Amino acid sequence: MPQLPFPIDGLVYQDREQRYSIPAGAGRELEVAEVKFGFIPGLDTSAHRVRRRYRLAKGGHPQLVLIHYSRGQATPIMPSLNQPARNYPLRQVNEPAVYVLGEKQGQKVFAGAGPGPGRGPPGVDHPTAADMGMGYGMPGMNMPGNPQALLAHQNSNMEALEKRAMRDRSASMGPRQAGSRVEDDDSADESETISTRTLALTRYRRNHEFMNEVFMYAAFGNKNAISPPPPYSIFKKADLENKVAKLTAEIEELKNRSAARKQTVSAVANDFADVSMEGPSISDTISA
Repeated sequence: MPQLPFPIDGLVYQDREQRYSIPAGAGRELEVAEVKFGFIPGLDTSAHRVRRRYRLAKGGHPQLVLIHYSRGQATPIMPSLNQPARNYPLRQVNEPAVYVLGEKQGQKVFAGAGPGPGRGPPGVDHPTAADMGMGYGMPGMNMPGNPQALLAHQNSNMEALEKRAMRDRSASMGPRQAGSRVEDDDSADESETISTRTLALTRYRRNHEFMNEVFMYAAFGNKNAISPPPPYSIFKKADLENKVAKLTAEIEELKNRSAARKQTVSAVANDFADVSMEGPSISDTISA
């Protein structure tokens, strides 16, 4: 929000941040927060870095901020300001753990008091903020506080779950007995063997692979592919005209033959009619 200070970005600035607004058109107003003469302590020899923050104060989403770093006018660094932006090493967090799930959400857990991972009756353990930050191991096991050892343990558990899921999917492809059920990848025991962070990372990677199978051809396919030629491009106009002329001549010849055949048939019919109508006369009949 505008009233909150900007988070520490590792730079030290010798100037104060200035704010001003510029019109962006269509009823929008762009707010710019600019600070100059920034430098990285112990690395830069002059204060030349400029940071600008842009956000739409009107006509857009004011929570969306664009941060831009650039090079500006170089200024000598003040010796009194050539100190790290934050103190190292960072302060150790010794605050008690806090329940993040379950009925005791928000309550603090002190060392050795109250149920926790591996303590209390089964079915009521919930991971705390410390467990989720340092790695949530197997219930009932006193895991060391080494983050690398916890991460290696979580990765081994995750690989075991993936191998088991692959075996289940392979078994489901073959004949199965009636009533058998293949366990789903999102089974409930995943939350009890690995941390929430590792589980979320693995699911993200798996879903990303699924989406990649769908969008890889749309994103990386041949967008400038040559369109196929039209279906009538295999014909030539001259050849078609010659064939049309040849067919027209054949049709005229057939029409002439048909007309000649009709004339011949009509002539024969007339001759036959004339012969059939001439019969014996009355005098010939009496004399006979």
